[in-house]
Amino acid sequence: MTVAPHFQFKDGVLHAEEISLANLAHDHGTPLYVYSRQALHDAWEAYRSAAGDRDVLVCFGMKANSNLAVLNEFRQLGSGFDIVSGGELARVLAIGGDPARIVFSGVGKQTWELQAALQAGVKCFNVESESELLRLSDVAVALNLTAPVSLRVNPDVDAHTHPYISTGLKENKFGIDIDDAVRIYTLAATLPGLDIVGVDCHIGSQITEVAPYLDALDKLIVLIKALQANGITLKHLDLGGGIGIRYTDETLLAPSVLLAKVFAALDHHQLGHLQLVLEPGRSLVGNAGVLLTTVEYLKHAPAKNFAIVDAAMNDLLRPTLYDAWHSVEAVTPRTEATKKTYDIVGPICESGDWLARDRDFALAEGDLLAIMSAGAYAFTMASHYNTRPRAAEIMVDGTQAHVVRPRETVASLFSSETVLP
Repeated sequence: MTVAPHFQFKDGVLHAEEISLANLAHDHGTPLYVYSRQALHDAWEAYRSAAGDRDVLVCFGMKANSNLAVLNEFRQLGSGFDIVSGGELARVLAIGGDPARIVFSGVGKQTWELQAALQAGVKCFNVESESELLRLSDVAVALNLTAPVSLRVNPDVDAHTHPYISTGLKENKFGIDIDDAVRIYTLAATLPGLDIVGVDCHIGSQITEVAPYLDALDKLIVLIKALQANGITLKHLDLGGGIGIRYTDETLLAPSVLLAKVFAALDHHQLGHLQLVLEPGRSLVGNAGVLLTTVEYLKHAPAKNFAIVDAAMNDLLRPTLYDAWHSVEAVTPRTEATKKTYDIVGPICESGDWLARDRDFALAEGDLLAIMSAGAYAFTMASHYNTRPRAAEIMVDGTQAHVVRPRETVASLFSSETVLP
């Protein structure tokens, strides 16, 4: 049994919805990213139903997966978008996304990105430093426009997750120290070209318990009350994203459980009028995708058995970067053969090029494996290292498979390069 309900075995073969992954690999080659359209819809519905009739804007954290087909599905479902670059802004505009439903996060927004977002008319800039606030004011004045702003505050809350994806502690680069927030909000109120509209907080990713969110919310409520006492009123509260997914046996935090507690806290403090903004990424797309790969060679060494596959760290960086676990399934399991313990590794010339370690499989060269939970932070973190073309992306819709991004060619990787005369 896999960790993703839209990828199940039928007649001994792993399927994406109603399509055999073996057939997809045959038709499109490997490595291959495969997404389930229904999985995207079901993940979205968990947030929509949790929000009920409250004023909640869900902005997909598109750094998790920025394929235009994925973005367009969420646009059609009513999503806004959380962006962190001018390039991501361009992607949202390319699929007809409403700029008024875009929040612009990120610590290093360049001037051209601020200009583009202002001219597009984004909902809010999540400002992460005093310097950024001053620059945004200058850019807005120069364009004769008004920038809607919230401050991303750092509440110094431990999200109990991997240090690389923990973003709410004092030592992290993100946000403004919450103890300095009143001063900087007061400064923002004096600057031309700015309109204070909200407060933002994002404490990390792959969070599986509600306590860190509530700890952060308690601190945000104190801040909001202090701002009110200083004559600064807000329209929205942005709690960020970060809800985790199941990679193996994690106990999940349901959006309904989180939002019920958030609504109760806001109502208790007479803040229920605030719009709630959320920025989920991984929880909307993570379990909606797999990475298919073919076993090229089996290597039985004295200390380890290696299954050398055609996918690599340039296709899925998370194991190398975070020591992350992804479940791995044989697309057509060999039930009669003896299992061995393998490290599943790629062809890249790095010892860190591994996708899974110490997994028990009965394998033969040519077998297909599915790296599960690869819908988030897989293609978006992919690279051309070792001059490897990036894999194709497929969206499955019931019995139909759509190529939503074709496989790159080797020639395309250096078509824009030149040599000296």
